[in-house]
Amino acid sequence: MTFHTRQDQQKQRSLSEFIANRLVAAQGIYTNYVETDVRQANLATGHEMLSESAGMWLIYLAEHYRFAEFRRFYQLTVATFGEHGQFSYRYDPDRSKRFAVNATLDDLRLIKALNLYDAMTHTTHYRQAAADHFAALKAGALRDGKVYDYYNPQTKQVARTSSLAYIDLRTLGFYERGSTAGRRAYREQLKLVRGGYLGDVFPLYSASFNWDTLTYSDHPLNTSEALETLLHLAESQHLKAASRSWLTQQVRDKTLYNGYTTAGSVTDSGQSAANYALAAMIFAQVRDRTNYQRAMAMVWQDQVTAHSAIQGGIGNAQTGQSYSFNNLTALNAASQ
Repeated sequence: MTFHTRQDQQKQRSLSEFIANRLVAAQGIYTNYVETDVRQANLATGHEMLSESAGMWLIYLAEHYRFAEFRRFYQLTVATFGEHGQFSYRYDPDRSKRFAVNATLDDLRLIKALNLYDAMTHTTHYRQAAADHFAALKAGALRDGKVYDYYNPQTKQVARTSSLAYIDLRTLGFYERGSTAGRRAYREQLKLVRGGYLGDVFPLYSASFNWDTLTYSDHPLNTSEALETLLHLAESQHLKAASRSWLTQQVRDKTLYNGYTTAGSVTDSGQSAANYALAAMIFAQVRDRTNYQRAMAMVWQDQVTAHSAIQGGIGNAQTGQSYSFNNLTALNAASQ
C-alpha cells in the first residue's frame, strides 16, 4: 500500500537530485550545504559529515533500486566512519578527524539499510556484514540487551544513558527474535520505552533513561527524537491511540513545534520539515493516508522551487542553509 502521490514523487526526484549533486561529497554527505568557519564540540556543522545521513541515503538508494550506487556509497561509508565494526557518528573532512564514539541509532539504521538491500535484490549480499555490525554493537553499546547511546572502542567506555529514540524496535527484533535471550532482551527494550510514557495529557515519551539513577529524564524534548520514538513504536504495532491523536491534531492545526517540556509546554516554537516528514512516516505505518498527505504538504512548503544554489532542496533560498537531516528525512518520507 502506497501513500505518496504523483506530485510527491516529482518533488522527491528534485530533492534527490539536489542531495546527490550538492550534499553528497567524496567521503559522505555534508551536514549543511553552507560551510561554517567555526566547528562546535557537540554539534556537527557545515561540511562535517554524519553516519546518520549515510544510513538515510543508503535506505533511499536501496528502496529506489539504485544498487550500484548503494554498493559504492556503503564502501565509502565504511572507509569514512568504520570504527572497530561500529560506525563513528561524525567525521570532519577539514581535519580528517573521525570522532571516537558511535550513535547507536545510526548504526542500527545502517544495519537496516544493508538488510533492505538484500530484501530488494533477493540476495544475501550484505547479510554477513549486517550481522557483523550487529555483533560489534553487542560487544559495545548493546550490552546485556540494554541499548546504550554510544560506546567508545578506544577507552572501552559505554554511555550511562539510553535515549528512547535510539531503541529501533524493528531492527533489534530482527536479530533478537531468534533466541530466548534475544526475545528477553527485546521485551526489556520495549518495556523501557513504554515506561517513559508521559501520560495521556501529553502522550509523548521521556527523552532518555539513566542507568546510574534508574530514572527517566525530565529534560525538554527535542521533537525529532520524540517522533523517532513514536515511529519505532508504530513500526512494531505499539503506538498508543493517544499519541496518534495528539500527532493528528498538531499536523491538522500546523502546530508541530520543535521542542516541548515533559508537561507539554512549547520550548521552541520553530517548525521543521523533518518533523512533519517523521509524522508522515508514522501515519504511513498506521495506514492513515489523509494525515500522511497533510504532513507531506507541510514538508514540501520548505522545498526551494525558485532558481538558486539549493533548488530542489529543503532549506532557505536566501541564506543557502540546507540541512541533511531535513532533506534526507523528507526524501524517505516521500517513499511511503
